[in-house]
Amino acid sequence: MPRTKSAVPAWESLFRAQVAVIRRLQRAHRGAEVPMREYDVLYNLSRFPDTGLRLRELNEHILLNQSSLSRLVERMEEDGLVSRSGDAGDRRGTVVRLTGHGLAVQRRIGREHAAAIGKYVGGALTADELRTLHRLCEKLRLAQESIPG
Repeated sequence: MPRTKSAVPAWESLFRAQVAVIRRLQRAHRGAEVPMREYDVLYNLSRFPDTGLRLRELNEHILLNQSSLSRLVERMEEDGLVSRSGDAGDRRGTVVRLTGHGLAVQRRIGREHAAAIGKYVGGALTADELRTLHRLCEKLRLAQESIPG
């Protein structure tokens, strides 16, 4: 097991930092128009405004299991935040898209969320450290696609 002795404390540190920041962001998000999980769906859909995302693809971007995501998207559709339609290329698939209302909500909350990230992450690190953190996290994320198991 290569580098296990140094990988474990590095992971623990990353994980604990992430938990601490997420808790701060959740506190900052209290009272928002939609809960944090719904905002996460809105944010990810806003990245694909022209095509939307198949439910399966959306699930790859968030931390919910497929059935929980399906129920969440159903509630969000009832609230007018998203629309669902059949996938023209695969009738078994469902494509989820932002509605105009969903996009407006995402933008309003997104500004507040970005300000909170700036405060809790940007306020703790220098510009160089933020660039290094970004580079390292992207490298770690991308490596997961090529590491077997």
